[in-house]
Amino acid sequence: MDFTPIMAQVWGTLGWFIPLMLLIGLLKSPWAKGHIGELLVRLFAHWQLDKSIYRRLHNVTLNTPDGTTQIDHVFLSPYGIFVLETKNMSGWIFGSEKQAQWTQKIYKRTYRFQNPLRQNYKHLKALEASLGISPEYLHSVIAFVGGSTFKTEVPACVTQGIGFIRYIKSFQQPVFNEADVDAMLKALQTGRRAPSFTTHREHVQNLKRRSDPSAERQCPKCGGALVIRTVKSGPKAGQQFWGCSGFPRCRVMQSL
Repeated sequence: MDFTPIMAQVWGTLGWFIPLMLLIGLLKSPWAKGHIGELLVRLFAHWQLDKSIYRRLHNVTLNTPDGTTQIDHVFLSPYGIFVLETKNMSGWIFGSEKQAQWTQKIYKRTYRFQNPLRQNYKHLKALEASLGISPEYLHSVIAFVGGSTFKTEVPACVTQGIGFIRYIKSFQQPVFNEADVDAMLKALQTGRRAPSFTTHREHVQNLKRRSDPSAERQCPKCGGALVIRTVKSGPKAGQQFWGCSGFPRCRVMQSL
C-alpha cells in the first residue's frame, strides 16, 4: 500500500497547525499581552480624545537616578497631564490603594502582581522632575483591558475598557495654556530615550539590577557607592535600606 498521499496530507496539516499553535502561544505570552493592551489604549484614545486638545506620547523611557523608567502613555492637555499604565488582564482583580501587591484570580489559579498605582507613582515622579511642574497637575490613570472584573473597591482613576477616556474628560478646569502644553511636549520629545530595542533592553537590565539586592548601586547625589544598612532602633528597627557610603557627609537613603 502506498502511504505517500497519506503522509503528504499529514505534513500538509502540520504545515499550518504547528505555526498556528506557536502563534497562539506567542499571543498568550506576557510580552504580547502587554503590547496588545497598549495598542488597544492607543486605538481608544485615537477615536475618543481630540488630538488638538490632548497631545500624546507612547512608550516614553526617561532617565532616573537609579536607572530608567518606562511609561506606557502620556497625554498632555490644558487640563493637566495624564499618565497611563496599561494592564491587559482577565479574571477577578482584588486590590486596594495601599496594598503593595494586587491579586488576579482565574478559576482556581491565583497570581500576584505589583500594585499598578505604586508602579505609576514612579512614572509621575519622573515626569515631575523632567518637566519641573507641580505634582497636582499630574494625574495617574490605570487602564485595565482584557475583560477583567474588579472584586474590591478601587479608586476612580483605576478604570476598565474605555473608562480611562471618561476619567480624563472629567477634568475640565484649565491649568495650562496652549504654549505650556507645546513646551512640555517638546521637552519630553527631546528628553526621552529613543524608542528602540537597545533602550528597551537597557531598561529591562535596570529592572533586573534594581530587583537584585546584591547589585551595586550609585548614589544619585554624590556618585558614591550605596550600601545596604539596617535600622538599629525605633519602630523600623531591623529593616534594611540603601544608604550612601559617604554618610554622614551624604545622607541619601533608598528603600530596598
